[in-house]
Amino acid sequence: MEPHGHSHGHPNVDHHPHGPGRRLVHLLRPHSHDAVDRLDSTLESSAAGLRTLWISLVVLAVTAGVQGAVTALSGSVALLGDTVHNFADALTAVPLGLAFLLGRRAANRRYPYGYGRAEDLAGVAVVAVVAVSAVFATVTAVHRLLHPEPVGRLWAVAGAALVGCLGNEWVARYRIGTGRRIGSAALVADGLHARTDGLASLAVLLGAAGSAAGWRSADPVVGLVIAGAILLVLWSSAREVGRRLMDGVDPALLDVAERELRAVQGVRGVGALRLRWIGHSLRAEAEVLIDGSLTVAAGHQVAQAAERSLVRAVPGLRAATVHLTPCTVTRPAAVPGLGEPRGGLTPG
Repeated sequence: MEPHGHSHGHPNVDHHPHGPGRRLVHLLRPHSHDAVDRLDSTLESSAAGLRTLWISLVVLAVTAGVQGAVTALSGSVALLGDTVHNFADALTAVPLGLAFLLGRRAANRRYPYGYGRAEDLAGVAVVAVVAVSAVFATVTAVHRLLHPEPVGRLWAVAGAALVGCLGNEWVARYRIGTGRRIGSAALVADGLHARTDGLASLAVLLGAAGSAAGWRSADPVVGLVIAGAILLVLWSSAREVGRRLMDGVDPALLDVAERELRAVQGVRGVGALRLRWIGHSLRAEAEVLIDGSLTVAAGHQVAQAAERSLVRAVPGLRAATVHLTPCTVTRPAAVPGLGEPRGGLTPG
């Protein structure tokens, strides 16, 4: 029996799928419901991401607007850094939104895996925005530390800090929740970015308290603390986005996939197994060993069962390519004193 390749994906009802490469599915035995379900799920996940982005953009824009007005009245450099960072965070919705819209496009011959990678490129843009805001906050705080100025309207500064904290935490929860639900690393990174902004707003509150107590350097010192917090977010976000760009996955997902494949009836062993993210969707490529005496039709059924098992068990998996390798079962002769020998698998 010749090696048999089998490639098609099934929708996962527990997640919001993204379906690149729809024209490559069902080369052997199509199921009419899959293409429609996958397209609907793709649109649903993209719609959820877009809705989250636009709502959070409005919330952050209002938050930054309130803080900006108070900054103009008070001259607080710490609040200025927080305001600029909030505006930058709001603007990151633009590249992410464009990526979600682009990800809705169907796969074609030039992009046979679809446009999901646009989301990872948007993650790079998010990281760049975070880096610029970190540099701006640092330079501004150092300048004010070298050239101190009094901060006025401290009660207004404290109120604006609370507004920033509450607005950012709400946006962080919203973005992180949606990002984890649809498997978007860029959206999760953006949510973590917003959460750090909320903590930075609390730092502005402490700076206002220090200024009220007579410590003139409190405001620029807090500005430097905020810049340090932004750098921590920058490192975390860059690491996550970089891992996606390098096709990195959680090893635990591979463990789950291998365990599920070995449990499929007719699978004698598992060879090469790979997972990769394309946007907020996972794709799998697996080599399984089957009995070499099986017919093509029987082997096809094993491949179908294997990919259904993978899609059902691995979170975020949207499509799988299963390659069948026929093998023969060998039983070595018994060795006196060692009991019954164990059989082995030999690829045929």
